[in-house]
Amino acid sequence: MPGPTNTLLIEGPFEELAEELAQYIDNVKPSNSETEPSVQSEVSRLLEQNQKDEALKRLVTASAVLNAAPEKEFIAAYNLLVHLIRQSPNLNMFLPKVCANLSNPVTSSSANGPGMALAILTTIFNIMQADNDTRYHVFLAILSVVKRSGMYESLRPQLKNMNRWISEWESDEEEQRKLFLEIADVAEDAGEEEDSYLYLLRALRTFDSNECSSSACQTLAQRALKAALSNPSQFDFQDLTSLDAIQTLRKTSPIYFELLEIFNAKQLDDYEDFLSEHSTDVLSSAALDPSILHRKMRLLTLASLASSTPSRSLPYASIASALQIPTADVEMWVIDVIRAGLVEGKLSQQSQTLLIHRSTSRVFGERQWREVASRLDTWRESLRGVLTVIRAEREHVEAVKDREGREIDAR
Repeated sequence: MPGPTNTLLIEGPFEELAEELAQYIDNVKPSNSETEPSVQSEVSRLLEQNQKDEALKRLVTASAVLNAAPEKEFIAAYNLLVHLIRQSPNLNMFLPKVCANLSNPVTSSSANGPGMALAILTTIFNIMQADNDTRYHVFLAILSVVKRSGMYESLRPQLKNMNRWISEWESDEEEQRKLFLEIADVAEDAGEEEDSYLYLLRALRTFDSNECSSSACQTLAQRALKAALSNPSQFDFQDLTSLDAIQTLRKTSPIYFELLEIFNAKQLDDYEDFLSEHSTDVLSSAALDPSILHRKMRLLTLASLASSTPSRSLPYASIASALQIPTADVEMWVIDVIRAGLVEGKLSQQSQTLLIHRSTSRVFGERQWREVASRLDTWRESLRGVLTVIRAEREHVEAVKDREGREIDAR
């Protein structure tokens, strides 16, 4: 995978190496290509006329057959081709074809082919200057191989470099969007839902506000919305709802926008009312799993209940009522909401209460500020009570000392 810039060490004059590669390509070509002129003869003729770029063009055009090269020779053959391309002033003209070749399956080794293709693409990426925008296209080819092979773990460590690379390549919004969508697709295929969702959001942010009503933006917005709802571990929708593209769904897809608003800030009762009005067909038509959504809505409702409880003590009966479950199931759901990181607390079976240490507010608006103010008032009153007790105790101690002093003086 991409790393520090490195050097490709191959010795020999261009002409000699070009003819060597041309001969090798002729040997690898399938037998039914014998009627075609040999690559070596054409390359030799062009080199005799001192047309190096034309000779290189012929090699690059014929290089697709290298994907059928024996496994032990594959990397060496491609490295030689890359070395020859680097000597041309038109390097950016030839590399896209090589990247396209490497994006296709390596027919000589189905098991190790993706790894070998990634090795060559990584070499190409690393030998290019950091600000060469052709690196963008090489990275797209790397994504194509990773997607086909499922080698997402080899890609993950490099994603932290994306912001720097995009800046170096001076990629415009459309190029960034294509890149983010490719990464989102690769992550989704690998079962990495959180990474996929993250890059869907980044792709959505590349749209200007005046592009939000376009079909491309709306399609992507719906995809991001469904991804957020479908992911069992995604509970924060603030980043999503703040996007102009998502807000546009209020007009273009009002039903799904209403559903998102419910998951963003409302309760299980509201979700049940939504289903009563629209039926579960709305979910199935969007490929949304009702069981995942129902479970998530219960966890979010419990989180809201915990965050809005001033006393920090939540009875089992209140939880059972809000979640529409038997009291016997309360502890199971509390454990689940703690595991999800939405609430921290301790169950008291004796008092049948959840003692809340910390809870996550799903939204933070005027109501939440009022709750903070209410808790501060409660805390202030508690401190006043503590101060009153301390003051009274201090006065009592001083009174005792005065009495004892008077008694000593009287003796």
